[in-house]
Amino acid sequence: MGNGPLAGKVAVVTGASKGIGQGIALALGRAGADVAVNYHTDRAGADRTVTAIVSEGQHALAIQGDTAVRADVERLVAACIENFGAIDIAVANAGVTLWESFLDTSDATWATTLDTNLRGTFLLCQAAARWIVAHGRPGRLITMGSGASRVAFPGAAAYNASKGGIALLTTAMAAELGPHGITVNCVAPGAIEIERTRTEDPHYAETWGRLTPVRRVGQPEDVGQACVWLASDAASFVNGQILWVDGGLFIQGPWPRERYGVDTP
Repeated sequence: MGNGPLAGKVAVVTGASKGIGQGIALALGRAGADVAVNYHTDRAGADRTVTAIVSEGQHALAIQGDTAVRADVERLVAACIENFGAIDIAVANAGVTLWESFLDTSDATWATTLDTNLRGTFLLCQAAARWIVAHGRPGRLITMGSGASRVAFPGAAAYNASKGGIALLTTAMAAELGPHGITVNCVAPGAIEIERTRTEDPHYAETWGRLTPVRRVGQPEDVGQACVWLASDAASFVNGQILWVDGGLFIQGPWPRERYGVDTP
């Protein structure tokens, strides 16, 4: 057992085979938690996440499941409890971004995005909270927001709807679950460099680094460290909040950058 701020805790992270989810799972493990690593299709990536956590001295387990399916989510939570004896922290990270204009958004795009992002968050948090409440324990639920929780991303109507829904779902859960000793907060990343964003734009880090006030893009571990803090006792009085992990990207207005002495992208 580790000696970090989450020593003795058990966490489940959805979509943890790569990208931000993997960064969150690794950070929780380094902070002393045992981690159930959920994946949908990328078993090899999940195994790499597990191996890295185990190398830090913690227990970890890869568990397959589609977070949009209630039976899969309930099986995920049950497997976490069966193997680790409890669940203290649930991070609803799994999500998809499908780019289509509003006029061209198909039923399939709408359903896939809302099911994975919003329904998946609801299902994981509900399943984890039910067990935590039934056992009279404190708990930490963490949802995953986006810049789209504050401003609309052009060409991603379904994604915007899902992230806006997550923001309000977070506050609803926080209000209801707070009396049970469970805090619920949302982490909203800014421009984070992962495999997907590098594939979408080979110049992603350069472009978004110039646009971000701290002059760099984020890394998965930046999001992971925010989740560690929210899951720790240090954040026990933080509830129903959106924590922006964006280097200041989304505090900016649409002003001409050159007029204010800032380099243009």
